[in-house]
Amino acid sequence: MFNKYDVLETIDMIEREHLDIRTITMGISLLPCISGDAKKTADKVYGTVCKKAENIVKVAEQLSGEYGIPIVNKRVSVTPVSLVCAPFPENAALVGKALDKAAKELGIDFLGGYSALVHKGTADYEKIFIEGIPEVLAATERLCSSVNIGSSKSGINMDAVKQMGEIVKRTAELTKDTDGLGCAKLVVFCNAVEDNPFMAGAFHGVGESGTVINVGVSGPGVVKHALENIPDANLTDAAETIKRTAFKITRAGQLIAKEAAKRLNAEFGIVDLSLAPTPVMGDSVAHILEELGLECVGGHGSTAALAMLNDAVKKGGVMASSHVGGLSGAFIPVSEDIGMINAAEKGVLHIDKLEAMTAVCSVGLDMIAIPGDTPASTVSAIIADEAAIGMINNKTTAVRVIPVPGKGVGDSVEFGGLLGRAPIMPVNRTDSSKFIARGGRIPAPIHSNKN
Repeated sequence: MFNKYDVLETIDMIEREHLDIRTITMGISLLPCISGDAKKTADKVYGTVCKKAENIVKVAEQLSGEYGIPIVNKRVSVTPVSLVCAPFPENAALVGKALDKAAKELGIDFLGGYSALVHKGTADYEKIFIEGIPEVLAATERLCSSVNIGSSKSGINMDAVKQMGEIVKRTAELTKDTDGLGCAKLVVFCNAVEDNPFMAGAFHGVGESGTVINVGVSGPGVVKHALENIPDANLTDAAETIKRTAFKITRAGQLIAKEAAKRLNAEFGIVDLSLAPTPVMGDSVAHILEELGLECVGGHGSTAALAMLNDAVKKGGVMASSHVGGLSGAFIPVSEDIGMINAAEKGVLHIDKLEAMTAVCSVGLDMIAIPGDTPASTVSAIIADEAAIGMINNKTTAVRVIPVPGKGVGDSVEFGGLLGRAPIMPVNRTDSSKFIARGGRIPAPIHSNKN
């Protein structure tokens, strides 16, 4: 039973501390849509997505009104489209455009799953599919794409890493009129998960059931406020406070997820408790780390503070729900976190430090604007480094960098909305091209041999 204090505390979390359901994401299997003809498949895909998700926006608005919890985004993820388009990879764009059309029809903000899984090797149809990603992202508005190039069990597909550096660069060039915005909808993964509700990396795994509801809950402001109440506590007590706060946030997410699944005639999948920031003041993961005692995120101690935060969030979430999944932890996207933006503008936060921090956080190098003249081989090398962290540590890592055409260090870019703004961050200018050109596969670590 809730007492008066619990009710007032929850209201305070929502009104003053930016507690929200960041996204309700419906995962939809497209495998029944596959036929040998691209046009027929695209038509089936459009019809299936529109039928399955026709009420997702309405239900989200109903639940938000009934429970008083803001539901910020309504999204859809689908079976990796490279599999759906395997019979006709040259015409995969037809399916991509059908998905974008469905997203607009439904009124959702993003649709994820224009994806390929090539962590052990790249089939001929996958290579053709990946080559077409830049053109599809340039021609669509709400479609998101991801490619998984490595895993702890298979190692890192360096041929795919090389290809993805080139794909990122071409995507930036084809969307240069919006400062390379297409790259904000493209993620390169190691150890991608099948139930991630967050964009741009969401896709509906082949091991999932036909229609699933996954919910992402976010509350950086709630966690920061809880820590403000214990300014002199030691780190053990701070971790306990974060755990208790994460527990409360996750319970709210599970309530919404179960009810949404029931009303949408779908299965309840998981609650992803990821502290996903926004550019709004008071909704920053960086500010949580600074509340723990750092003068500025990016300084020494940032990795340790983030490790404690991430672990405490996971422990609190697991206690609150038997179905915690996705990427649960803390996100550190530069352009989407006002504290990260400020630290980068001060010159305190650099890509090298962000890379170190990704070893202990939820995902990886996320929403980082880099000089437009950065070579494709350097982008590939950044991807390889981040994939190595994921592979060795048996965790999900990702790269979403934006080589902004025509801009360099000292400039900034404004994407607007949830995507925020970012200063152009410097990258190491040494040449990695020979290493990337070697290709092949970096073998999986010895500790992956667990069978």
